[in-house]
Amino acid sequence: MGGGSGARPAGRQSWRDLLFLHWPVPLDTLRPLVPRGLEIDAFAGESYVSLIPFEIIESRPEGAPRAMATRFLETNVRTYVRGVDGEPGVYFFSLEASSLLAVTAARLLFGLPYFHAAMRMRREGTEIEYASHRRGGRDATVEVAWSIGDASDVAADGTRDHFLIERYCLYVARRHGLYRGRVRHRPYPLRRATVKHLRQTLLSAVALPAPSDPPISHYSPGVDVEIFWLERVANMPR
Repeated sequence: MGGGSGARPAGRQSWRDLLFLHWPVPLDTLRPLVPRGLEIDAFAGESYVSLIPFEIIESRPEGAPRAMATRFLETNVRTYVRGVDGEPGVYFFSLEASSLLAVTAARLLFGLPYFHAAMRMRREGTEIEYASHRRGGRDATVEVAWSIGDASDVAADGTRDHFLIERYCLYVARRHGLYRGRVRHRPYPLRRATVKHLRQTLLSAVALPAPSDPPISHYSPGVDVEIFWLERVANMPR
């Protein structure tokens, strides 16, 4: 699913052990934090923010041998938007990564708000513990433990699960322009997830309210991904 309109990918990654945590957030809270050229997307009248910790077991430029691939942990905070042409995607408020090389490359090449973090993950059977603390002293952390449950179907088109999970492009504002970057992968295989512990300050670090309710949660063992270069889609409104 998704794709780059026949273009050559910029790179390839393998995403594993993804935990999707979602909370409804009032649109009026999100609007000042999202570029004006993007429409905030909603499902059944609700807009959402998500926190997603996972592992990238392989990341390499297109055409590079696997021996050059890097492996690191990543956590992102995102919301759901539509571009000027109505294409659904995501907008990232922040992304943490344990690889300084990945942080530097993503900032330079894609203009994404990556931060270097001290991160760890431990898995024993169906139990996973994950922690991240942004380097530099800022209070931007997450500690989460979850249990992987039974397999469920891939998210069906038209459902809330599909709205929250099956997104195939990102939007980023840079140099007075709005850009779109696409990814391509198969639909996420999903399993149920039980969150046993969660403490996080990543949302408040980007001026989002701290959730008072438990998250909607999903787990995926992962997908292999093709990543495409950014394309300019609009000028930023002044």
